[in-house]
Amino acid sequence: MNGDPGHGPAMLRVAHHAKAAHELNPNHVGTMTRLSRGKFITLEGGEGAGKSTLLAGLQQYLVDQGVSLVQTREPGGTPLGEAVRAIVLDPAQRGMCAEAELLLMFASRAQLVRECIEPALAAGKWVLCDRFTDASYAYQGGGRGVAVDRIATLEQWATDGLRPDLTLLLDLPVATGRARAAGRGEADRIEVEADAFFERVRAAYRARAAAEPERFRLIDASLSPAQVLAAAIDATSHLFGVNA
Repeated sequence: MNGDPGHGPAMLRVAHHAKAAHELNPNHVGTMTRLSRGKFITLEGGEGAGKSTLLAGLQQYLVDQGVSLVQTREPGGTPLGEAVRAIVLDPAQRGMCAEAELLLMFASRAQLVRECIEPALAAGKWVLCDRFTDASYAYQGGGRGVAVDRIATLEQWATDGLRPDLTLLLDLPVATGRARAAGRGEADRIEVEADAFFERVRAAYRARAAAEPERFRLIDASLSPAQVLAAAIDATSHLFGVNA
């Protein structure tokens, strides 16, 4: 769950782009001078899906469109969140129960929303986040078997009901993803789970995407990085008109 190589430990990265409005893509942003609430985009997927590669490409694309962007991750993104991340992914914590794992994830998430995501959105910035609450429904719900209604209660409390404007779900067979992830070095506490766990995670993700087609874009992560990026860019197109 620690992402592809090259996803650094920085808690968040803010990118500003100063192109004049006439230099922007005419099919997308008309002007970024009027302050309006930013957009919240999340990336989800199983192990080895290529989220970090897509994050880098999508970040550059959004910046090139004149978007003031904050990039962050879960668990993590704040000093507290990064400390929680270290605990959750520590292979030495194999005895952690599903309930403790879920609560730790939401502790990190609550801090991230209040310290990073919500202030950025209120300031008109867009937020690009590597995982968010859908990951808890997939990993702790589908994978660990925690009741969905319990996760939903925590979601409402910890995030104050914040939902992404767009969720990009990178989907590929578990075997393919695990083969990709095998070359990343030592596995973390979640990556060492059995294939059956990740099959449940994938099924939970796909079920959420089917239930909320207006928010999710399911992307075939077995495609080339360029094709995946093109699909992600296409999925963001409707977000720009709101600020025009």
